[in-house]
Amino acid sequence: MPSGIENTFLAATIGGFLIGILGNGFIVLVNCIDLVKRQKLSSADCILTGLAISRISQLWVILCDSFLLVLWPHLYAIDKLTKVVSSFWILSNHLATWFATCLSVFYFFKVANFSHPCFTWLRWRIRSVVLVLLLGSLSLLFLNYESIYTLSHILTNSYKIYVRNSTWSSDVSETHYLHQLIVFNFINLIPFLVSLTSLLLLVLSLMRHIRNLQFNPSSKDLSTEAHKRAMKIVMSFLFLFIIHVSSILLIGWVFLKLQGRLAQLVVVLTSTVFPSSHSFILILGNSKLRQNALGLLWYLNCHPKRVKSLAS
Repeated sequence: MPSGIENTFLAATIGGFLIGILGNGFIVLVNCIDLVKRQKLSSADCILTGLAISRISQLWVILCDSFLLVLWPHLYAIDKLTKVVSSFWILSNHLATWFATCLSVFYFFKVANFSHPCFTWLRWRIRSVVLVLLLGSLSLLFLNYESIYTLSHILTNSYKIYVRNSTWSSDVSETHYLHQLIVFNFINLIPFLVSLTSLLLLVLSLMRHIRNLQFNPSSKDLSTEAHKRAMKIVMSFLFLFIIHVSSILLIGWVFLKLQGRLAQLVVVLTSTVFPSSHSFILILGNSKLRQNALGLLWYLNCHPKRVKSLAS
């Protein structure tokens, strides 16, 4: 029987899962309806839809992994099952991270204003830039899969050793694990650095724009608001991404070194924060999604009886 802490962990994980499914599912639904009406989607909507779908998959993987961790931990001793779970986990996490990175780059090129010819050339080819980023991430995905297969094998051995209350038979596995962990860390660091660069260049563009406004105060200040909105979205992504990557990096270290039940539950639960909460920040930062959300809330508030009858 699960303990009280494990029941609390499952309840919190299910809560984060439902919140994430609600937010990301709303993004997919709105964009799909818009696609049916207009027969096309903008580049930003395509990135948002891909991001939401990958995060829905990521939340399902985290939920299944959480139930395995609490209810059937002995299944971690099955090497093939661990590899399957790890493969789905790394695929959904990789796609979600890179779609969010592409969104940060897209906002940068759409909002920022630089006179450099290279920036102008890339700005007119923003779709190609995003496509190159996604295709380039596939090579990193291959390296990620190489790492995760090695890590899943070592985690399986780690669980078997933990059950038998023994220690590592040699330092070879730990050394190999640390080498793979360095590769894994580097791969997850790349999208963070790309998004951080986008944020810093957005700040620089905003400073240049504010300085220009001082010499021409009669001009409209719409660009400043666009800069601030884009910066908030990118900053929220970076903040939540730091929490997410920290939880990812801690998972391997906790399973290998600490092998403490509470520590394992905490780091797995932390991994749900990013895909669950960031979707609502994206909804608030997108005018179309925000208007649809407000319209839905107004409908639910004005027609509670009709909603109850539909639910029943």
